[in-house]
Amino acid sequence: MTSPSSGTAEVCRAPGMPAEFVMRLAARTRSAAGWRRAGIAAALGALAVGALPPFNLVFLLLPAFTGLVWLIEGTPTRWAAFRLGWCWGLGFFVFGLYWTTLSLFVDIERFWWLVPFALFGLPILLAVYAGAAVAATRAIPGSTVSRALVLAIAWTGAEWLRGHLLTGFPWNLIGYAWSADAPPLLAVLQSTALFGSYGLSLITVAVAALPAGLGGSPIYGSPTYSSPGASRWRRAGPAVIGGVVLVGIGVFGAVRLSAGPDPLVPGVTLRLVQPNIPETLKWDPAARARNFQAILALAAAPAATPPTDIVLPEAAITYLLNRDGGARGALAAVTPPGGLMLAGTIRGNPLPAPPTEFFDSLMALDGSGAVIATYDKFHLVPFGEYVPLARYLPLERIVGGLGALSSGPGPVTLALPHLPPVSPLICYEANFPEDVVAPGPRPAWLLTITNDAWFGTSTGPYQHFASARVRAVEQGLPLLRAANTGISGVVDAHGRVLQRLGLNRAGVIDTALPMPLGITPYGQYGDFALLVMMLLTGWVAWGCRKYR
Repeated sequence: MTSPSSGTAEVCRAPGMPAEFVMRLAARTRSAAGWRRAGIAAALGALAVGALPPFNLVFLLLPAFTGLVWLIEGTPTRWAAFRLGWCWGLGFFVFGLYWTTLSLFVDIERFWWLVPFALFGLPILLAVYAGAAVAATRAIPGSTVSRALVLAIAWTGAEWLRGHLLTGFPWNLIGYAWSADAPPLLAVLQSTALFGSYGLSLITVAVAALPAGLGGSPIYGSPTYSSPGASRWRRAGPAVIGGVVLVGIGVFGAVRLSAGPDPLVPGVTLRLVQPNIPETLKWDPAARARNFQAILALAAAPAATPPTDIVLPEAAITYLLNRDGGARGALAAVTPPGGLMLAGTIRGNPLPAPPTEFFDSLMALDGSGAVIATYDKFHLVPFGEYVPLARYLPLERIVGGLGALSSGPGPVTLALPHLPPVSPLICYEANFPEDVVAPGPRPAWLLTITNDAWFGTSTGPYQHFASARVRAVEQGLPLLRAANTGISGVVDAHGRVLQRLGLNRAGVIDTALPMPLGITPYGQYGDFALLVMMLLTGWVAWGCRKYR
């Protein structure tokens, strides 16, 4: 009865005790085979989605990754381990990214045939990263404890590759589970100022996977597992140490937050406009003038403290603003005296050049309607704003408007009159930790404009807001976010949400601008700390390979 699939004979004698129950559960998980095994893996991956925004049920990561470790231990080959990880990833990405299909329903008559490809095609591809992480974990022999730590390293490495290869897709990193308003979660999130989102993913996966040791551990060089008679510390100790590390991180974050509210920039009051224009009407020629007037009305609405500057969301102005003097004049009429209008718009390349290039842009207009600064989006959404390999793929881009978009040169710091220098981010760009601040003079705040109207009231807009929120903590910079249909908000440099305007509401946020903190370690060194953490975790995993 002693085998990797059945555990030990002792497991079967006293199932009523907690230790024996956990070991029996571990043994049954390891021994699952066929479709049952694949189904358990996919279910655990789907369960992990509940730990991400907007739910932030972080405790769900414990069964999700503990169960994954047990499944890995019952996997005979690396190829079988890859299939196992792929199934886990499929459950994770199908349920975590289902909302991407909603963009097709804006013009379902044209794109109905893409629905199954959007729902399953992207998760099928992204699940390859999870499969590779699990295969790498299976390739390293050792105890359950060392395997849990190796899984944390491999998973984080796969997340980092997913965020960089083929233009990158760093969505739903495991570390984002802590991006919530609850004080304990926000305290842990402060650690991203030290080692970034990928570093927090490493710690989170390690802590979530270490309880697998409660289910027994392989005896080094033997197919058998340690018995329930093993000391409680040997079984529970690694999980306890992981919990202590997490508590220590939380204490660091609580101390960081204890200084109180961030000071405010004097003399600056920004208005964030959320017009709540449905995507089905945004590019409708018959509705264009009406939409524009609704935006102007919100920009000009009275306020107890008049705004000094106004921010409009991504592509709020559907005219070619750099060419349309009438539209610029209308915006100038509602621009605060001496202030700026920061407007999301589509920019055409300058006349007299033919209109062959368009950019998703942020333009700064002064009170005369003159364009004093421009930023062009450089991280475009594949298949949404452009079609990769368009010469070979006979596909239409999903985003409506004037034509395929070109990308800008990269992140910039804009120096604007009477405002602190700002790093603008448009929509998708707020998901890339390493690309939010340009080299050179450092900005004093982050401004992100977006249009999440494509995704309705799904989890997508909440995930997007959470990702932008983490950028503020990583960089120690306040972040202001103007969204067409929501979520708009004001986030200080500690990641605290000071104001928020929810989904599908038209309105404005009038806000002072919080001051930045000093440059954070992550802002200074980027992912270098992640490399150090991975090497340290690998060293501990090697030392624990015979742990039982």
